[in-house]
Amino acid sequence: MATVMYLLTLGACFCFVGLKTNIRQKRKMSFRKVNIVILVLAVALFLLVLHHNFLGLSSLLRNEVSDSGIVGLQPVDFIPNAPQRVVDGREEEIPVVIAASEDRLGGAIAAINSIQHNTRSNVIFYIVTLNGTADHLRSWLSSSNLKRIRYKIVNFDTKLLEGKVKEDPDQGESIKPLTFARFYLPILVPRAKKAIYMDDDVIVQGDILALYNTPLKPGHAAAFSEDCDSTSAKVVIRGAGNQYNYIGYLDYKKERIRELSMKASTCSFNPGVFVANLTEWRRQNITNQLEKWMKLNVEEGLYSRTLAGSITTPPLLIVFYQQHSTIDPMWNVRHLGSSAGKRYSPQFVKAAKLLHWNGHFKPWGRTASYTDVWEKWYIPDPTGKFSLIRRHVEISNTK
Repeated sequence: MATVMYLLTLGACFCFVGLKTNIRQKRKMSFRKVNIVILVLAVALFLLVLHHNFLGLSSLLRNEVSDSGIVGLQPVDFIPNAPQRVVDGREEEIPVVIAASEDRLGGAIAAINSIQHNTRSNVIFYIVTLNGTADHLRSWLSSSNLKRIRYKIVNFDTKLLEGKVKEDPDQGESIKPLTFARFYLPILVPRAKKAIYMDDDVIVQGDILALYNTPLKPGHAAAFSEDCDSTSAKVVIRGAGNQYNYIGYLDYKKERIRELSMKASTCSFNPGVFVANLTEWRRQNITNQLEKWMKLNVEEGLYSRTLAGSITTPPLLIVFYQQHSTIDPMWNVRHLGSSAGKRYSPQFVKAAKLLHWNGHFKPWGRTASYTDVWEKWYIPDPTGKFSLIRRHVEISNTK
């Protein structure tokens, strides 16, 4: 406002000086010409004020990062620190969505570090977490060599799951709301046409750009890794039943499931890593479809209780039945967490583009396989809140 007043005063002075000069020159300039001069000065003043306000508005827009109007999922902050090759806008932005819970935060950090180190693409991480974890996550990122990554922390409101999930002590995922973040990708990444989702128990050894460029067939909103692919078939999980087929996730005794006419022997897919066409996702209202089956399961108990046990996979299997593309199996080499033993050769593990520790034996846990591969990307927590469990075990055993 002070700048505007200054410009107005300056303009008035110019007008006064011009008029005074005209009088001295014995009215050589007509009143018409005086009016023209005043008009020109007024226009110039107007343009200066407009330019000043435009600069202020541009600055505001650059700093504004919240997506107003989004219910349940609110961005906390956005850190645009990145090399010039990223911020110059010439490369397509690759959104990577990762859920980060407090008790698994080290996994998310390692995954992010491995992705960032192995690509030169314009990656932005959308890290979904709960309010109580945001400060811890932010301090961890800012004090490590990840301080230059581009990321947005998004708070997941658990109210989104009311009436869609019921607590079940036999199914641990029912009390872990962040496992459902993948259902809400178009809200998490509102302006993107495409995105990658991945769990926090992964390490990426290839360039994430190759995964992002996975071709999706027309009408397909996502591409998953099939459970019957050659890499998954190498591993047989004892006691898990038929985890590679739909019958391992859905209760075919229920009439509502039978009415879908989905073959029980259909190969299932793993939703821990996938590429999403968000334009198609929005067009088909995929999120609403997933929520529908979540509610129906609460009311009727449609998921299998004796085999696979995952409560995030069944809705996806139903909605994407014969309506999804596939990713390269090497981009989701999984079951590294199905036991503490090593099931793959060192050469195969080295060649894998993405390693996935799905299962109970996490690489930061008490016992796990291929921990040396995972720890290469792990960055210790500067706050000391998160630490590797097995390290405590090793120290106690030496005492």
